[in-house]
Amino acid sequence: MPMLTVTDLRVVYNTGNEALRSISLSAEAGEVIAIIGRSGAGKSTLLRAINGLQKPTSGSITLDGDVITAMNGAQIRRARRHIGFIWQEYNLVERLPAITNVLTGRLGYNNGLSSMLGYFSRADRAIALEALDRVGLMHRASFRADKLSGGEKQRVAIARAITQQPKILLADEPVASLDPELSQQVLADLAKVAREIGVLTLINIHQVDLAVQHCDRIIGIARGKVEYDGSAAGLTETILDRIYRFDKPGNPSFRPETVGALQ
Repeated sequence: MPMLTVTDLRVVYNTGNEALRSISLSAEAGEVIAIIGRSGAGKSTLLRAINGLQKPTSGSITLDGDVITAMNGAQIRRARRHIGFIWQEYNLVERLPAITNVLTGRLGYNNGLSSMLGYFSRADRAIALEALDRVGLMHRASFRADKLSGGEKQRVAIARAITQQPKILLADEPVASLDPELSQQVLADLAKVAREIGVLTLINIHQVDLAVQHCDRIIGIARGKVEYDGSAAGLTETILDRIYRFDKPGNPSFRPETVGALQ
């Protein structure tokens, strides 16, 4: 059984905007998958639906045998203990040390009183320190988050997500706020860590060249549907054009220089 199965997923917002028309895909444990597509294609909506943050209009999502789309609020909150989410803007508590930010990934495993008091067991701290070590930031453990660089902040966010010991990692444009060199380094770290711990990882990303370099599989979404699902080698200029072309006449198509990055 695949770790993740998405079947005929459709999301229509209250405004009437159809963010996802019909998405179907499956993924195995340990895969590192890039989801590409232009802004508004539905990439973020897909990740939010998998995480239970966005209620689908129809369709189903199954994670490790559990049907996320059939859960009530309390069940979804419990399920999120096993769903690591890496945000574009880090979502760190700036005044707290890196290690404390990473430890928040264990909150879902603590009882209410322990969470309120900020108490973490020795086992939790060992898991968090191991996560920081995996992203090369053990030497920054005691640094406040606001003293870290953008690349270091995103590595702390990755460490926090893997401290959850997740079944799946979801990364929504994790390098969009970084310069090209840092983007390369952070995405390489994310893919490396995901493979080391064998966790299924879905990464929304605009940089096609980085997706090709670091991911096992590419899923291209256009107009709320899967336009391509396969290896980087199968990404032809024609397929990329279909993924990135705008629907309205007169709007520019996908830039040829981006295609050249794949050669």
